[in-house]
Amino acid sequence: MSRAHAHPALHLGFTANELASSPYARFYNPDLAPLPEHVKEALQIGGQACELFPPVDKVGGLQTPGYWPVETGYTVAPDGAVRISVLTPMPRVTPAMWDWWFAWHGCASERYKLWHPRAHVAVGWADGRADLAYVGRTSMVTEYVGSSLFEVAIRFVPPASLGFDEQRLAADGEVVICARVGLAKVPILTGWLVHHIRPVPGGAEMRSRFWLGGDNVRPVGMPGVLGGFIGRTAYRLQPIKAEQVRELMVHDAQEMNHLAGFLPDLYAAFGPGAVASAEGGLRV
Repeated sequence: MSRAHAHPALHLGFTANELASSPYARFYNPDLAPLPEHVKEALQIGGQACELFPPVDKVGGLQTPGYWPVETGYTVAPDGAVRISVLTPMPRVTPAMWDWWFAWHGCASERYKLWHPRAHVAVGWADGRADLAYVGRTSMVTEYVGSSLFEVAIRFVPPASLGFDEQRLAADGEVVICARVGLAKVPILTGWLVHHIRPVPGGAEMRSRFWLGGDNVRPVGMPGVLGGFIGRTAYRLQPIKAEQVRELMVHDAQEMNHLAGFLPDLYAAFGPGAVASAEGGLRV
């Protein structure tokens, strides 16, 4: 995983001026809740058998009722690729709120920092637009994973491209966010991420999945055999380290739990149907 270098214009958290003037400041809370117990247990267990973590070409199976053999944990596949799963229960949250969030947060770093105030630094759409859409677009993010700063390009793709039945998702009230992950400044694709959000009594649950490294690595625009060879060669030169796998699982658990805690209120204030107010101006 390639690391970034801090840019002097970027900063972690809200400044005093942002806390005083930002319409989002009332939702900014740098204090994160403790890791859920099931995440702590997964970290104690460590790596598990690869067969318990389906490959990315089977991810459409998340639509099947029930759960996968491991909902929170990680493994290293024979090709050196990493597979990570994280389950996040979300009381009071609906899948539609997350669909809105992924479109809404991507054009403003202050919004992005609400999600993980101890790790998120900056965000922006590669196309420069500020409309409420994310599928087919690339989000350029700067964030810490553990103590390392990364610059990442997240290319959102239609769920159908990974085998999901989008009509059935809509009928069941579920949302799936799918993306190809790559480096921001190097034309290399490094993996996939999928967040499956489905309604459950009292709210929703998110089932996050990551496939990184190994055969998932490709130069941009080279999906064939040559691209695979170049990708595997590049990955062998700089593989994902064991501590980075654990750090990414912790990062995902932290950010999803943190935002879920206030997402219903944020959605009410800035989501569809919200109105202008003296406190924050137009909710867009």
